[in-house]
Amino acid sequence: MTNTLQGTSIIGFSRGSETTATLHGVNPATGETLEPHYYPARKEELAKSLELASKAATPFADTTPKKRASFLNAIATEIENSVDELATRGPLETGLPEARIRGEAGRTCGQLRMFAQLVEEGSWVNARIDHAIPDRTPLPKPDLRCMLRPLGPVAVFCASNFPLAFSTAGGDTASALAAGCPVIVKAHRSHPGMAEIAGRCIQKAAQDTGMPEGTFSLLFGAQDLGQALVEAPVIQAVGFTGSQSGGTALMKIAAARPQPIPVYAEMSSINPVVILPEVLAEKGETLAEGLFGSLVLGVGQFCTNPGLVFLPENGTELFFKKITELVSDGAGATMLNAGTASAYQERVKELSESNGVTTLALADGEGAPAIFSISQEAFTNDASLQEECFGPATLIVTGPIENLPALFAKLEGQLTGTIHATEAELSANTTIVRTLQNRVGRLIFNGFPTGVEVCPSMVHGGPYPATSDGRSTSVGTLAVERFTRTISWQDFPDSALPAELQEANPLNIKRIVNNTHTS
Repeated sequence: MTNTLQGTSIIGFSRGSETTATLHGVNPATGETLEPHYYPARKEELAKSLELASKAATPFADTTPKKRASFLNAIATEIENSVDELATRGPLETGLPEARIRGEAGRTCGQLRMFAQLVEEGSWVNARIDHAIPDRTPLPKPDLRCMLRPLGPVAVFCASNFPLAFSTAGGDTASALAAGCPVIVKAHRSHPGMAEIAGRCIQKAAQDTGMPEGTFSLLFGAQDLGQALVEAPVIQAVGFTGSQSGGTALMKIAAARPQPIPVYAEMSSINPVVILPEVLAEKGETLAEGLFGSLVLGVGQFCTNPGLVFLPENGTELFFKKITELVSDGAGATMLNAGTASAYQERVKELSESNGVTTLALADGEGAPAIFSISQEAFTNDASLQEECFGPATLIVTGPIENLPALFAKLEGQLTGTIHATEAELSANTTIVRTLQNRVGRLIFNGFPTGVEVCPSMVHGGPYPATSDGRSTSVGTLAVERFTRTISWQDFPDSALPAELQEANPLNIKRIVNNTHTS
């Protein structure tokens, strides 16, 4: 499916109109303004998208699992049909290579199909049935049945660093649609063309599979549009991937509503990496090479970039020598946009001027890697050193490993925590493992944090400020639970119950009946 980009919002099954104010993509490598111009959604168009989403909420929630799965699969097929167009537009808007865009398209389609499979299988609703006991004394027991049901329309904010996998048709959209929630997406200013292409794919899939109009809309606009979207009474939850300042601003807006709503925001993380003495002595140079590869992957523009490394006091010479050589010889690269590049340069400068910080190596050019070191004592005395540096920079903290549990107890919430050790060291340092575990959403052994496997057991979340709600994940099938609530039916006739709770189990899903798992 290849069409000329129109530059207007997608409002249900129609398109928005051209306005006087315009937005546009910018090629981060050249500074060139890209065509077409994009027209911010007018107030009337926002209102229309909200009205359509409200009307679609009940019929979309009531679609059969098979029909909703066909919709998700159809979106994936449409994206695959548009992959050449995405691979052409993506590098122009983001500076990311074509191979990355194609890979991200594959990941996006994979997660859509993963949710389709989840929906069609059906057990995700966590159906529970407790039969009545009318002759129980002293009081009879009622018939009670419960399951997860969709919250209602969801607002999704696109991410700058993942123009597909965490954007228009990304994980937040896929999991909300899987839950049965209409979605209104606010496009990111950095890649409006990719947003339009993906939005067109969802619109066509919705029409082709008979979804109610309003199941999906895509709006272009500035910060005031995002605020208005979250404030709208129709919206029942928010999905966001971006900066801590952006996420906390949305949280405040959502909390100040007459009816507060949940905001699932993935924000900042510096993803600590711990290297214990024995494995450092065995593999110091290899570990330095692995760290460098993880650090510069995607110009460091991943939420799982290793921005903090803990080393022991002694035996670090080979590691430091190798990582310093690699960073010194590292090349700069185009970052996602001018704002990201400027923020990275400013943060690197702040780190280099911080008390107790030594600059080990700093390559030349935009997006060039940087590495710094500091003692444990100096690190614990400066809370600003825990602030994210979004780019290929890392801070190495050296000191006694026995101090790490107390240090980790003061560490902010993180998406990931990594431990490099021999198995014997791991067994001998369970306190380090436990304290780090309490600060992260995912523990990694002898690997590096970049790379998030899209599968049912993935947890991509963590305590604040990594995310706004450390009980959730934005990747993997558990993400569907963010956009649901549990409802219980008491003493309802079988014919009036959802199919998932009916006595005959017509959908043949796994359930818990009278405290026993059944199928």
